[in-house]
Amino acid sequence: MEITSILEILVLVIGFYMAWNIGANDVSNAMGTSVGSGALTLRRAVILAAIFEFCGAYFVGASVSETMQKGLIDTTLFIADPTTLIMGMCGALLGTGIWLQIASFFGWPVSTTHAIVGAIVGFGLVAGGVDMILWKEVISIAFSWVLTPVMSALIAYLIFFVLQKKILFALNPTEAAIKMMPFLIFVVFTIFTASFMFNGLENLNLTFSSLQIIGLSLLVGFVSATITFFIMQRVTLKQSLATLPVKGATQNVVSVEKAMKHLQRIVISSKDETHTRASSLLKEVKALSQDLRKETNFGERTSHYAVVERLFIYLQIISACYVAFAHGANDVANAIGPVAAVLEIIKKGVIPTTASIPSWLLALGGLGIVVGLATWGWRVIETIGKKITELTPTRGFCAEFGAATTILIASKLGLPISTTHCLVGAVLGVGAARGIRAINLSMVRDIILSWIVTIPASAIMSILMYYLLRTIFL
Repeated sequence: MEITSILEILVLVIGFYMAWNIGANDVSNAMGTSVGSGALTLRRAVILAAIFEFCGAYFVGASVSETMQKGLIDTTLFIADPTTLIMGMCGALLGTGIWLQIASFFGWPVSTTHAIVGAIVGFGLVAGGVDMILWKEVISIAFSWVLTPVMSALIAYLIFFVLQKKILFALNPTEAAIKMMPFLIFVVFTIFTASFMFNGLENLNLTFSSLQIIGLSLLVGFVSATITFFIMQRVTLKQSLATLPVKGATQNVVSVEKAMKHLQRIVISSKDETHTRASSLLKEVKALSQDLRKETNFGERTSHYAVVERLFIYLQIISACYVAFAHGANDVANAIGPVAAVLEIIKKGVIPTTASIPSWLLALGGLGIVVGLATWGWRVIETIGKKITELTPTRGFCAEFGAATTILIASKLGLPISTTHCLVGAVLGVGAARGIRAINLSMVRDIILSWIVTIPASAIMSILMYYLLRTIFL
């Protein structure tokens, strides 16, 4: 067998191995919150993730793959020695895959994007020195790692803030949720459809104008909202609602609770006489609240929230599929971008100025992600879903929707962002809407440390694998 054929098989195997590790580690970001909140069982989460991860990778993955392929190091410096670039890209993939497998074994949710970018830059430094690195592009990508969690946090914070105000703090949360559900469905399906059509139809050779895409997206959102409206009218909640005290004395309890919150703000922010008088009023209002709770058996009202959370299970499943699609669109590039570059070099014998991403290669990457999720994904899913924070369907929906929206925007711009960053940022945004005490700061610290360690660890692995491959093939 010729050396070129061996190299082609080798790079495809290494690329599949890398994609497998992406599925084992990073897909937990798409489904971990749904499993943790109880919206999905692990088995159902794996099935749904497999479908939508593959679709995202196949239909939307090309633009980001081009960035990973030729946007980090100056490949023109390898014109006289393309074999070195082949060894370097293979070493970067293999080294990153090994590090991700170690992290997955211990259940660490690390960033695969961090890993592959660090690996390629590490190879570039040892192969060509500092001048080899396209620092402007690398800095731009690094900036996106800071920008995207902030963007995710802001989107998730705003969504959860609205849900709190309009549903969770309403006098009748169940009724408020039923009224708001069609609107939420409209927003989710409109954005999802627009994202798919703007980004994901290139491989099918289908083109639409921006006006057509907007019109079709609004139509899909309207139809989905209309169907949801009629479903909500037929939801059998009458028996539940009949047993829930929502008027009269119970409304008084809710009003007193709100008054307590306002008085607490005054106590915290005031001084001197105002502080003293507000503190006195707060004590009286607390006593009144306790008396009213006893009189109305206010604890039964928690049934409202149980009904609301059940309704949001369906929304969270939709948002989980949304995240899985977005993740497949962005992170397939981590495995496929370097593979595409190597295959072009092997095929043409020279380093091409541009290289297309064939559909079959995107499909291979998507398949690898799916296999990795099905075999080892449960390890990190448990960490994301159960060990970071307490999740409910409403909180999980806000976090997933905020993260997915950010990921798809970045995918359109060709930025290889970190899905882990996006989801953690979104979860922090939801936590911030509930107050700083709702955030597990020690776990956030540990996650950030794992991000920092990932870059040098994958770079070192990449360098070691690069020298190993050179020893074998050169």
